[in-house]
Amino acid sequence: MSQLDQQATDKIQNYNEEERFNYFMKEVVANRQIWILTDEHGCVMLNTEEEDCVPVWPNQEFAEAWATGEWDVCKAESISLNKWHSRWTNGLEDDELAVVVFPNQNEEGQVLFPDEFDFELTKQERKR
Repeated sequence: MSQLDQQATDKIQNYNEEERFNYFMKEVVANRQIWILTDEHGCVMLNTEEEDCVPVWPNQEFAEAWATGEWDVCKAESISLNKWHSRWTNGLEDDELAVVVFPNQNEEGQVLFPDEFDFELTKQERKR
């Protein structure tokens, strides 16, 4: 995986929701991994008015950028795309959790149900 420089990171952080979503899908499929943040209790969560969500990022740099303030004890952890498909989609569905894709610093990101997220990943994989 190539390291992103600060200029590229700043530019991508300013993408709108759809641009971040598209960037996420391309990066995840290219690198074959999804990034989450974890602490001693497991995966960190974000909450919308309707859903409890697991935030996911396309690269380690973006996940680590969230590990500040109350989340400064969190560590970025990668999950292989194969493991995501085989375990995480069903696990999130069973726990009635959604996925928030590449949230920005204002906690805005596209929220998808696990099966929708899996469908979008699979669709992107077929494009390669």
